[in-house]
Order: sequence, then C-alpha cells, then structure tokens
Amino acid sequence: MSQQSFINAKQGIDANTNGHSNSFQSTKRFYDDVNFPKGFKRCGDFTNKEAELLEQHGQAMKNLANGSQLPCNVDEDQFVNVLQGKKPASTPMELLWSKYCRLAKGKPFYAVVGTIHAPASSKVEIEFDDVEEDASDTDESE
Repeated sequence: MSQQSFINAKQGIDANTNGHSNSFQSTKRFYDDVNFPKGFKRCGDFTNKEAELLEQHGQAMKNLANGSQLPCNVDEDQFVNVLQGKKPASTPMELLWSKYCRLAKGKPFYAVVGTIHAPASSKVEIEFDDVEEDASDTDESE
C-alpha cells in the first residue's frame, strides 16, 4: 500500500467516525486487556475497521462515558445523550461503543435447568454401623 493510499484510507476512517474529523480525539490509544487480552482485532468480535476505530477513539469515548471529559462538539454531545438513554444509538461510533460495552460485560452463563447444587455449609452424615458389622463378620469367618 502506498503512502498516499494509506493517508487517504486514514482520512476516510476519520471522516466516517461521525462526520467530523475532530470528534473523539485522544492522544492515547485504547486497549482493554482485561476483557480483550488478545486485542480488538484478534478477539474475533470486531471487524478490522471497528477495531481500528476503538483503538484510535476509544479513550475519548471512555472519558465521555465516565464523565471525565466534557463533549466539545455536536457529535460528542449526541454520544453522551445516547449513553444517558435520551436517544437511541444511530451513528457508527455510538453503535460501536454500545457493541463494545455489551461484549465487555461478558457472555451470559446458562445453567442446565433442574440441577440442584447443595449449599457448601450443609453437612452430610454417614452412618458407619454397616461397615463395623461387615468387618466383624469377616473376622469371625477366619
């Protein structure tokens, strides 16, 4: 890939975030080693484009989500409104962040219906009366 085509591809990704190239800017790349230890690209849940967008803009989205960064334009303000539940997710960045949050929570655990698990504190009593009688029977026969 030539340098010019790489620059054009990067500009296309930046312009496709929410329409503005200055939306969701961050100086740090975003990684979630706890939920995605192999990275976003290798986990299999995100496309290459989604993984690249998360790495580039995820830190800004995380800061907007937890309130440590204030929205500086219309796109980021709309993103915060979506996070607060005032609007449904409609832009690629909002849909991507909702997908990331859903996957980061983990997959649900389903148990087999009807299985009974005894509590750990319950005591099981075993009677050894039969064992002693059997032992005495073998001693008498010898």
